[in-house]
Amino acid sequence: MKQLALGLALAAMATGTTAAEMGAVDQPIKLAINEWTGQHVTTHVAGEMLKAAGYKVEYVTAGMMNQFQALADGDLDATLEIWSSNVSDEYAKKIGEGTVVEIGDLGLDAKEGIAYPAHVAELCPGLPAWEALKACAGAFATAETLPMGRLVDYPADWGTPGADRMTGLALPFKAVPAGSEGALITELRAATEKKSPLLITFWQPHWAMSAYDVKFVDLPEGNEACFTDPAWGPNPNAVNDCDFAPSRIFKAAWSGFAEKWPAAYEILTAYQLSVEDQQPMMGAIDVDGGKVEDVVAKWMSANEGKWRPVVEAATK
Repeated sequence: MKQLALGLALAAMATGTTAAEMGAVDQPIKLAINEWTGQHVTTHVAGEMLKAAGYKVEYVTAGMMNQFQALADGDLDATLEIWSSNVSDEYAKKIGEGTVVEIGDLGLDAKEGIAYPAHVAELCPGLPAWEALKACAGAFATAETLPMGRLVDYPADWGTPGADRMTGLALPFKAVPAGSEGALITELRAATEKKSPLLITFWQPHWAMSAYDVKFVDLPEGNEACFTDPAWGPNPNAVNDCDFAPSRIFKAAWSGFAEKWPAAYEILTAYQLSVEDQQPMMGAIDVDGGKVEDVVAKWMSANEGKWRPVVEAATK
């Protein structure tokens, strides 16, 4: 454990995390809480690291797509799990204005895509090839979508990536936004228990990927040309006729953060969380019914060597 702690401390210093002034320790650092469990875990681990350094922390509920104005205004101080695949245009605008600053990657190995529980391959022969969905869309139809198949998309305020793929690839599916992450899980659970058809927009890391044996549809490789040039890809008349771009997960802060809380800024910049650490905590919350605070506290206690060196490198 001592060797691991030393290694992490050296790694932190190698990435530029060195002892800094504490700054306004009397004022709370406001961290954004978005709409999915993994983000809650990510944010609470970061918050507990800041508390261990001597800071006050507030967790503030904020919509993923509309949080950036609050960051720019200083009403939020940091957001810790931004997915590049469905970040809003407002983010780029605020970065360009200099009112929001990016503070590095989180370190999660992520993927998003169009997915289905494994048993669905028996109901739609040819999966995981995306072309198979053309012939068996009717198997996914509901009263709401007839004669088209039904795709359960992300909640509306997460964007419309699933709908974009259905349009881009000219697939006969209607995208129906889920009400929440919980609603997506309910769909997966019900389809698995009933062995019924389900096509869904989903992502990893997520405990449900293994719990419900979720597979991704093989879509044409996603790249920048696909999203800007209709001539690229299998549909010459549309963009988005491809898979999601490889997802980058990163962190951002209010532009005044580093000046107000220098050591906290270094902690959040150096902060990393792996899939292997995040995913079991998500399962402990969503499957086992644990509270975020309790699950994170247990992980912090059992894994001090993974986070304490980062705190100490910024504060000592």
